[in-house]
Amino acid sequence: MYKKIFEEYFEKNMPLILDDLKEIIGIQSIAEENSDIKPFGAGSAKALAWGENFMKKLGMTTRNFDNYAVRGDFSQDKAPRLAVLAHLDTVPAGEGWTTDPFTLTLKDDVLYGRGTIDDKGPAVAALWAAKAIKDLNIPVENFRIIFGGNEENGCEDMEYYEKCEAFPENVFTPDGSFPVLNCEKGMVHLTFEGEYSHAGKYICELNAGTVINAVPGKAEVTFCGVTRAEVENAFADFEGIKLETEDSEKGVKCVVIGHSAHGSRPERGYNTATAILQACVKMGFKGLENLSRIFPHGELDGKSAGLGFSDEISGAMTTVLTLLSTDGKKLCGGIDIRFPIDRKYNEISSIISKAIENAGYTITSCDGMESHYVDENSNFVQTLLKVYENVKGEKGYCIAEGGITYVHNTEGAVAFGAEFPDENNNMHGADEHITMETFKYNLNMYANALYELLKK
Repeated sequence: MYKKIFEEYFEKNMPLILDDLKEIIGIQSIAEENSDIKPFGAGSAKALAWGENFMKKLGMTTRNFDNYAVRGDFSQDKAPRLAVLAHLDTVPAGEGWTTDPFTLTLKDDVLYGRGTIDDKGPAVAALWAAKAIKDLNIPVENFRIIFGGNEENGCEDMEYYEKCEAFPENVFTPDGSFPVLNCEKGMVHLTFEGEYSHAGKYICELNAGTVINAVPGKAEVTFCGVTRAEVENAFADFEGIKLETEDSEKGVKCVVIGHSAHGSRPERGYNTATAILQACVKMGFKGLENLSRIFPHGELDGKSAGLGFSDEISGAMTTVLTLLSTDGKKLCGGIDIRFPIDRKYNEISSIISKAIENAGYTITSCDGMESHYVDENSNFVQTLLKVYENVKGEKGYCIAEGGITYVHNTEGAVAFGAEFPDENNNMHGADEHITMETFKYNLNMYANALYELLKK
C-alpha cells in the first residue's frame, strides 16, 4: 500500500540519511571491556547516546540501560508488539583499508566505512523507517527499537537488557541476511597453547589474526634457519596469498598477506595462519606437523580434526584456525567453529578438544552456544517473506547461515537483512561496505515491514 510512497520519501531525504550515517560511522565504537568508562568504554557509550538522541528527536520514549543498551518506544498506546534490534558497536578497524574506516566514503555507488553493513548502516535504516512512518502519519501499533553496545564482544548488553525488560512478542534484527534468516548454526570458540620446541629451522616470532571470529588476512612472521629463497618457494603455490620478505638479524622477516573474512564465511577469505603452517611443513620445520595435519590449508569443514558434519537444513559446518602466535617458546592458537543444527555444543567441543590435545596442546578456553531455529511457517516469518517479495520483486525464502546474529539466543526471533546472500560486504574485514542499492533496500524493507506487521 505504501511501497511507492516510502520509496519517494527515502529518495527525497537521502542526503539527510547519509548525513546521519556519516555521523554514526564517525564514532569509533569498539567495545572496551577494561575501560574506566563502564561498561564498554567511551566509544560504545557515545554511539548509544547518538542512537538515543535520534529516537528522542522522533518523539520516542527512551530508556538507557546503564550504557549496556538503549531503546525507544514509538508510542504509548499499548505495549510494543515488535522490536527491531541492532548493535552500534563494531569490531576494530584492522588493516588493509583503502579508505578511512571511520569516515563514510561514497565511491562508485558504494558506501565504505566500519559498520556500514554491521550494524550501523542497517540501524540508520531502521531509524529512518520509523521516521518515515511518523512523517507520513501512517497508523501503526507501538513498536520498539533497541540498540546495544556489546554485540561483537559477547552480547553482555542483551543479557543485561533482558534482566531489566522483556522483549516484545516479535523481534527481528538487521544483523544477518535477506530474505529471512531463520536458522543459525551453533558455535564453538576454542583457544589452546603448547610448548614450541625447535632446533635448526624454526619460527622465532609469529602473529596471525586479531580476533577469534575472523579469518586472519595478515600475519607477521620471522623464520630462522632458512634462506629467503626457501621461504618464497614454500609460499609460491598458495592462491590468494602474497608474501613480502626481508633479511633481519633474527632471520627472514615476512609479512604474509591473504584476505580476511568473517569466521562463519571462511570461503570468502585466504587464511594466512594455515598457509604459514603448511609452508613450515614444506620447509622441514619440526613441531608443527600435527597442527598442520588438523588444519590443512584450504580445508574449511574440519574433517581432518574429526568433524566435517552437515545436515539438510543448515548445510556443512565450518572449522577455522583464526589465531596463531608464538614468541619462539610457546605456541598459542584460536579456533572458530560453526556447526549444524542437528548437533550439540558438547559433542563438537569434545571432538575438537580431543584433536587439539592429541596434537600435543592444552585447551585454555572453550565456549560457545547451541544453534537457533524458528519455524518458517509462523505468521511472523511469512509476513516478512511477503514484505521481501513486495519490495524486492522476487520470491522470498528462508535461509540458514553460520553467522551468529544478534537474536541467536532470543526465542522466536529472526534476522531480516541487512545484506543479500550473494553479496560480499567485507563484514569484519578491510573496506567494509554496503552498496547504495542495498542500503535503499534496507530502508524500504524496514519501513514496509513496520507497516505490515503493525498496521491498524
